[in-house]
Amino acid sequence: MLSQEPTTNVVKKSRYNYQLSEIIRQRAWVEIDQGALSHNVRQLRAFLSPSTELMAVVKADAYGHGAITVAQTVLRSGATRLAIATLGEGIELREAGIIAPIVVLGAVNNPEEIAALCHWNLEPTICTPQQAITFSKTLAELEQTLLVHLKLDTGMSRLGTLWHQATEFVTLVHKLPYLKIVSIYSHLATADDPDPTVMKMQQKRFEDAIHQIKAMGIDPPCLHLANSAAVLSDRSLHYDLVRVGLAMYGLYPAPHLESTINLKPVLQVKAKITQVKTLAAGTGVSYGYQYISKQDIKIAVVSIGYADGIPRNLSNRLKVLLRGQFVQQIGAITMDQMMLDVSNLPDVEVGEIVTLIGFDGKNSISADDWANALGTISWEILCSFKHRLPRIGKRLD
Repeated sequence: MLSQEPTTNVVKKSRYNYQLSEIIRQRAWVEIDQGALSHNVRQLRAFLSPSTELMAVVKADAYGHGAITVAQTVLRSGATRLAIATLGEGIELREAGIIAPIVVLGAVNNPEEIAALCHWNLEPTICTPQQAITFSKTLAELEQTLLVHLKLDTGMSRLGTLWHQATEFVTLVHKLPYLKIVSIYSHLATADDPDPTVMKMQQKRFEDAIHQIKAMGIDPPCLHLANSAAVLSDRSLHYDLVRVGLAMYGLYPAPHLESTINLKPVLQVKAKITQVKTLAAGTGVSYGYQYISKQDIKIAVVSIGYADGIPRNLSNRLKVLLRGQFVQQIGAITMDQMMLDVSNLPDVEVGEIVTLIGFDGKNSISADDWANALGTISWEILCSFKHRLPRIGKRLD
């Protein structure tokens, strides 16, 4: 019978760093510059009148930037309220210890959700009379009063009661027990268009509705209409509160607004090279051989793919930054990896960092660049990066 050496729990000292903060940088990650985020909030606050509050929109995990960290940063930097889309997003912020007012922009309709709103001290949006009645009945059972925001549809044709029915809607909610109106608001459909015609039409509808509501003896404590584009394009749209999303993250809603204030992109996407090899002329690269080398080339395999949020439709069109230089991606982008043609760079090594979105030296790539190539908007690009990519703070070194 073989003898066994006694086991011990002694851990040998190692030269390796097992900390998660280091391990997560070994593949691919989203880097968040909290300094840039604070800068953007301060720029926006300075652009507003002192009496106008800034509500930070942190829905969709703060547009892919990490909702908890972003919320904490923007509240320290001058935002006074937060806005999210779903009940779950609000609960996540409350569980993280955030106590600022949180507005749920999406529609909540059933009693279980209403009870959760009360429990977590979240402020819902009421869109219809029937929804308001459901809220009041449920709150009566709970014996709780809830702060609510009323939404009017002035032309977005999404959530909200139509502007010409606003008087009846607001009067009903005002009379219902257990509901306390905090604000009345609407949402603009074309604020990023250089032609302000539709935006001005919506503003007039909103102001006409508010005038009629006030004529009924109801004085709304807070009015808000402006999203990022409206904030930057027309100060008459600021009212008591503005709802800022994209601009807070350092991107402009439209090219004609880029001269308004100085914004800094907050998010960068980076990944590491995991293999370097030389391919002979005539060699196919990746699934479907969408790329076949015309000559001997040197390629680098990078540890990021469409499962991380890199659009597969950018295959053979994407450029990334390596050592401050633009490098062409080749072949189909795969689930976890992509290939680069690094033939023009000497001695590329495993472990070098590739920048997909962000700055490297004097060059940069933005979410707008990807959006323009794909025929979409930067909002979609920012929200596409999956949670498999950890959100980490920008290194100072």
